[in-house]
Amino acid sequence: MPRVSNARDLEIIRSQSDGKRSRSRLELIIPNGTCCQASGSAALIDSVRAELARQGLQQDVSVRVTGCLGFCEQEPMILVEPGNILYCRVTAKDAAEIVSRTVQRGEIIDTLLFLDPASGKRIEREADIPFYKAQTRQLIHMNRFVDPFSIEDYIAAGGYRAIAKALEEFTPSAIIAEVKAAGLRGRGGAGFPTGRKWEEAHEAPGDEKYVICNADEGDPGAYMDRCVLEANPHEVLEGMMIGAYAVGASKGYIYVRREYPLAVKHCRIAIRQAREYGLLGENILGSNFSFDVEVARGGGAFVCGESTALMTSIEGKVGEPRAKDVHTVKEGLWGRPTVLNNVETWANVPSIILNGSRWFASRGTEKSKGTKILALTGRVKNTGLVEVAMGTTIRQIVYDIGGGPKNGNRIKAVQTGGPSGGCLPERLFDLPVDFDALWEAGSMMGSGGMVVMDDKTCMVDVARYFLKFLLDESCGKCVPCREGIDRMLEIVTDIAEGRGRPEQLDTLQDLAETVAEASLCGLGKSAPNPVLSTLRYFMDEYKAHVLEKKCPAAVCKALVTYAIDAGKCTGCGVCLKVCPHDSITGEKKKPHVIDTALCQRCGICIGECKFDAITVR
Repeated sequence: MPRVSNARDLEIIRSQSDGKRSRSRLELIIPNGTCCQASGSAALIDSVRAELARQGLQQDVSVRVTGCLGFCEQEPMILVEPGNILYCRVTAKDAAEIVSRTVQRGEIIDTLLFLDPASGKRIEREADIPFYKAQTRQLIHMNRFVDPFSIEDYIAAGGYRAIAKALEEFTPSAIIAEVKAAGLRGRGGAGFPTGRKWEEAHEAPGDEKYVICNADEGDPGAYMDRCVLEANPHEVLEGMMIGAYAVGASKGYIYVRREYPLAVKHCRIAIRQAREYGLLGENILGSNFSFDVEVARGGGAFVCGESTALMTSIEGKVGEPRAKDVHTVKEGLWGRPTVLNNVETWANVPSIILNGSRWFASRGTEKSKGTKILALTGRVKNTGLVEVAMGTTIRQIVYDIGGGPKNGNRIKAVQTGGPSGGCLPERLFDLPVDFDALWEAGSMMGSGGMVVMDDKTCMVDVARYFLKFLLDESCGKCVPCREGIDRMLEIVTDIAEGRGRPEQLDTLQDLAETVAEASLCGLGKSAPNPVLSTLRYFMDEYKAHVLEKKCPAAVCKALVTYAIDAGKCTGCGVCLKVCPHDSITGEKKKPHVIDTALCQRCGICIGECKFDAITVR
């Protein structure tokens, strides 16, 4: 294992790696992140390699196993280079055909290409697929070039040039000035200016300082940080090294949630490789800078995403937040000055040092610079990880990248910012995605989750769902959060189950505002957002539940009734057979009937009926 003593050594390794790549006629890039593996990518990789070996092509064709390429619903995938040909939803059984036709004869397999639902046509090149075409992929784009098990891949793609440049050309203060000029704001949710945080830690007295990467990504449906750590852990390490040099830290931690075993594995491999190459440890690249990193695993508590709770957890104590009268940049981990940024923030740092603050600030809005990775999920045709320039509108993300509604229903809202974010109606979809615009609208950027909802979604039920989550995840340390979320959930549950009273709507509003104002940490302060935003934009749905005892989306079971349309029912008997509550009766080839007293509104009959004969009202 070569030990890197200076920037010249890095260039030698880079040149050698490029030489190895140039000997391959073709390269098959196969993503193998957590979501890819859940779709069968591991079996695909084995089959492709076995087929190449069987046909004696392993010397001519290289297989690079990478992290996620973003288009999660189309996995497993194979990207063929050169040519930028993307095969989607590939199975192990397709390996022989791909090797014999595409690798051997240069043919394109039409049936494996992406089928555009809008045009009904197959699209050959990845760059031409609408999901990718409308994005600005700065961080995720690097995934295709790097096998996360290979430090050589990262170096070949330009890795560790930034730390070499920082140590040779920048003082710590100059690095901080560059990050400030770039306008980089924390990607973990609050959007605090990164350079200002680093500056405060740099100026804080003390010889022992720390940097921490927050990978405790707890939002349901959000997996941006997981993707970056699984795909390109060295980029995060390099960002932490630059930050540590800037603030004067010699020790770092990557705090990863326990539910991310693959991210943990890849981080530990990357750290070990960086140590073996001399890129972590004493006198990095022949300088006076010494720095090392270790992985700390979280216990799965959502509240540990909060900075002080996370640091308490690393110290081996119960992960509870503390009051913010003392900032962590002055008294953080073990009472020492500490800089904490999330995965995506650290990953942006190397490119700022390499390309300059002006390059980074050329994308985005006046106060929100660069790009943002979003997890686009819900009722849209194209779901996955999306990276766009700050200022891209919600409408562009949902319709141009997401492809619009999945089942032909009208899109009603998006929820941004995770459980503590807000729900924004379709009429606000021309809002730019940046920190300030979303906050002013009653939502937040959060870590980057974006859940699309259509007219089959009940906004009262959405508020209830997130309140349940937040109640379970609250540490219970402060009364406003502990009692306030519980009481809000009681009221919303009353409304959803038909017991709501008009005066409860005012009580719910007042209570939510009080919890937001009086809670100790960010979890409690933002917990009312789902309630406040749905009251603000979807009050008509609340009033329908309270005054008419009706759920307009036909979701809240206590407020809906199932019935069979005699004009559509053919008497096939399928609904009768699948009903677990024996609430459906009828003779064969004659219209059936639902006994509303026995019906539990489970929806199984609707899913099985092929004639749309079952109505919900």
